[in-house]
Formats: sequence, C-alpha cells, structure tokens
Amino acid sequence: MKKQLLVAAVLAALGVQAQAGTLGDGNLTISGFGTLAAAKSDTDSAQFARYNQAVGVKDGVRIGLDSNLGLQATYQVNDWLSGTAQVLTRKNTSPSFTTELTWGFIKAKINDEVNLRVGRVASATFLISDYQNLGYANTMMRPPVELYGQNPLENLDGADVNYQHAFGDTNLTLQAFAGTSRGKLFLAAAGGSVAKYRAPAQGASLAIEHGPVTFRLAHARADMRSDDITPINTLAATLKGAGFAQLGQDIGLVGGKKLSFTSVGLTLDWNNVLVQTEYAQRRAKEAVYIPQTNAWYAMAGYRFGKVLPYYAHAAYQGAGSTVTVPATLSRIPPLNAAVTNLLTASEQSSDLVGVRWDFAKSIALKVQVDRVKPKAKSGALIFAPAAGQKDSVTVVAAGVDFVF
Repeated sequence: MKKQLLVAAVLAALGVQAQAGTLGDGNLTISGFGTLAAAKSDTDSAQFARYNQAVGVKDGVRIGLDSNLGLQATYQVNDWLSGTAQVLTRKNTSPSFTTELTWGFIKAKINDEVNLRVGRVASATFLISDYQNLGYANTMMRPPVELYGQNPLENLDGADVNYQHAFGDTNLTLQAFAGTSRGKLFLAAAGGSVAKYRAPAQGASLAIEHGPVTFRLAHARADMRSDDITPINTLAATLKGAGFAQLGQDIGLVGGKKLSFTSVGLTLDWNNVLVQTEYAQRRAKEAVYIPQTNAWYAMAGYRFGKVLPYYAHAAYQGAGSTVTVPATLSRIPPLNAAVTNLLTASEQSSDLVGVRWDFAKSIALKVQVDRVKPKAKSGALIFAPAAGQKDSVTVVAAGVDFVF
C-alpha cells in the first residue's frame, strides 16, 4: 500500500508526461530504494535519533530510526530535456511515517558538460548529499549524526547548474545552487515542539574523482528564519522586559539570521580497502542563539568477498557563540543561566562497528553497534534528563537495504 501511494505521488508530480510514459513510449523510468531496519538502545533515560527526528530509540525495539521507502521517476522528453521526481517515506519531525517530495525538477542538458536543473533539488553540502537517504549506497547504517546534524537543509526550491569535465583520468564536477529551503525543525528541548523555517540559500561544491579517490569541497550560506520557536521567543520577550531588548533580538531567528556551512570530504575505494572521512564547520555570520560547531568522522573498512566489516569514529564540539552577553545580565542569575545554557553548544562523540553483507543482487544486510558518548548538553540525544545524560549509550541496529 505504501509503495502504491509513492507511485501515485510521483505520477501526480510528473503530470501528463508521466501518463504518456506509461503508455509504452519507453521514456519513463521508475526506480526505488528502501531500508527495513530495527534498533534499540540500552537505556530509557534518553533517546538516540537521527537529526530532526521526533522519535528515537530507547530500551525497546523500534523500526522508525532507519527504515524508509523512496521512489524516483524520470521522464525523458527528448534528448536534452527531462523531468525527475523523488518521494521519500520516513519518520522525521512527526512521530509517524510521513511522505514528502524530496526532489522534483526539470533538467535541461545545455551541452555534453553542462546541465541546468530547476525545481526542488538537493542541497549539495555534504560528501554524500545526493544519496544520504539511500541506505544501499552507503556503507554505514546511517550518516553520522555528529556531522550530518549540523545542517538541516536537505533540499531547496530553486535551481542548480552542473559542469563536468574530464582531464585525462581525472573527472571534475562543479555545482552551484540557489533557492529557498522550507521545512520544519524538531525542538526536543522545547518538549518536542516543531517550528517552521524558511531559508534562502546559495552555495557551490567541487568534486574531483581520480581512480579510487573521490574528493569533495562544499560551501553554502543561508538566511535562516523562523518566527515560531516558542522557547526562544519567550526568552527574548523576557529579556526585553528586563531591559535587554538587543540581546533578545540577537538570540532569535525572527527576521532571519545569516549562517554558513563548509565541508570537505574524501572517499578511497581501492581493491578491498574502503576509507571515508569528512570534516565540517557551521558558522554564524550574525548574532544568533545557534552555536558555531566543528564536526568530523572517519570510517575504515575491508572487504572479504561480499562481507565488509567497518569501524568509524565521529565527534562534534562547540566553536563559540556570536552573541555578546552584557555583563549586567549576571545581576539576574536565573535569566543569565537561561541565556548561558542556550548559547552553549551540545557536544558528543561516537564509536561504531558494523558489518555489511551483500548477500543478493541489489540487497544488503547491515548490523551496526554505536557507542554514543554525550558530553555537553547530552550531545545529540533527545528527551534527556534535565541534568543531562552523563552515561554513554549503546545502540544496536540491524536492517536490510534494497534498490529496485
């Protein structure tokens, strides 16, 4: 039933062109992907979740952490024009599974090296931005939350232009994008509320492939705006009433605040050796409550036939705040403590081990164990104790990734 709904959504997105494709002209291509997985942790005191998920896992088996189902359809109008739509069902800011249009664009092939896409496109800010939700294309069970939780803008409504050129055995890809990202932010610290955001954004990425090595550098800037983050707005109003109106204005996202995100990543897939690593920085260009952060991960694996065991370490930490707190705020200890806590970045590190077994065509079984070490503010764990999660959390997950 879920698959039928996805097919209907894609056909509706493509309109009459897709209907023509179903009549047998051979121009319509439909493919899909998914993950069916279960996970649990060793504690009920906090929940481990992917970034922006409203429900994580605790001491009880749940399927919502990593399970998803996606469908992609492309209709080739002619040799230079095509349309693509992708829908994805998963658990995100809602406690239940929801379906959303993740891609929906028209692609124009300008020449053999340049193409233009207009519509809903991926925000190319990570090493694996184009396939971060496609479990089968990734070695690990999930992208490390320590790094991939730093930027919530997965896609945007606008356009991107791609330039590809081969210099001998080296392939170069340049991509520039601009548009507006719209979505929701799950606020675990606010009792699990959800706030809408709007973020005009632009950026560029450079990818270089040479033999077994892929290198990618990306940078993006966004003007992040959200008017309904209740805890921040309430604190801002309290500060204004106490005579700290500028500080109240500084911490919020009302009116929009400029942020930037920069990442660099590398993959080595040589013989039986697989290495993947990525480093990223989030920076605020204006005063805002969102902390600046540095994050990274490194993964190494070795193939034994169709079996690939791997190990990874990931971490993120604060890199300071852009908000200047007046010294006079210390005269109001409760208010000073609230602001200090708000501006303090969460910090966390993880060690994980796993194994991937490609036991059938287009199907892979994965088992992964994460040892999550929360540091400042319970790390990325959600619904943690008020005093903070002090102990490490072990998360066990197993699942099947597939493409069709």
